[in-house]
Amino acid sequence: MDCSIVIATKDREQYLERALTSLEGQVGAPSFEVVVVDNGSSDGTAAVAGRHGERLQLRYVNEPEPNRGKARNRGVASATGEYLLFCDDDVQAPPGWVAAHAAAHRGGDLVVNGPILNVPSYEARPKPAEANYSGAFLCTCNASLRKSSFERAGGFDEGFDLYGWEDTELGVRLRGAGLRRRFAWDAYIWHVKPAGEQTLAVESGKALERARMARRFVDKHPSRRARLATGAYALNLARGRYLVPDPLLAICAGVATAQRTPAWLRAFARAQFLDALYTRELSRAFGETDGR
Repeated sequence: MDCSIVIATKDREQYLERALTSLEGQVGAPSFEVVVVDNGSSDGTAAVAGRHGERLQLRYVNEPEPNRGKARNRGVASATGEYLLFCDDDVQAPPGWVAAHAAAHRGGDLVVNGPILNVPSYEARPKPAEANYSGAFLCTCNASLRKSSFERAGGFDEGFDLYGWEDTELGVRLRGAGLRRRFAWDAYIWHVKPAGEQTLAVESGKALERARMARRFVDKHPSRRARLATGAYALNLARGRYLVPDPLLAICAGVATAQRTPAWLRAFARAQFLDALYTRELSRAFGETDGR
């Protein structure tokens, strides 16, 4: 087996169905298996994996504790491929996705990332553009590397038990181990994000968790680069403490959810609200005396 595609999922059987169907349509790819890690689902995830196991070389793994790092580590432990490909359950892979990742690995011990194209539906299938470039060293919505490199680095830190930063933190260790990064434009993937499901409440929860996990990230890697990446630098922490009062958050939230407000203004208010919420929670996570 050349490649193992690791997908961690929880209670998203409809998304998983579409993702696995797109993997069945791969062309020109080396041999690959799919490892589906069920991270505590209560829906029909197991049945979906079972159906697609008739058409894909698929391995179903159960990890009941909700933790994305732990789920992916379990998936890697079960993988038999020389290379690991990571993607999310809400993706649609173009027919050449696996082949493009495999081709990009020629020439060294690399972490390969491809463009992630956020789209509102499965019918939207744009081609990548300059705006889809990312400088992230490892983004597990669309990334690949040798399994041996992953294992030498120690895998995902399972202490990141909330949303955010676990792939970035592993990327820091992989870079420190001497791996190089390659961005492969033809290894793009569509990331399906229906507008109706990206509610302000859902995104607010992610912002709060991401802020809390930023503290763990900086504690492990107390560098200027880590503080800039997470926003945990003195000026921003002070902004979160003193310049994000409840009335400001309430105004932004109201504008962001008012249907009579122009779409551009709702989007602007939503971005400001989520940024302010993250920054305020970040300041709380770092405490009143930590302003380095």
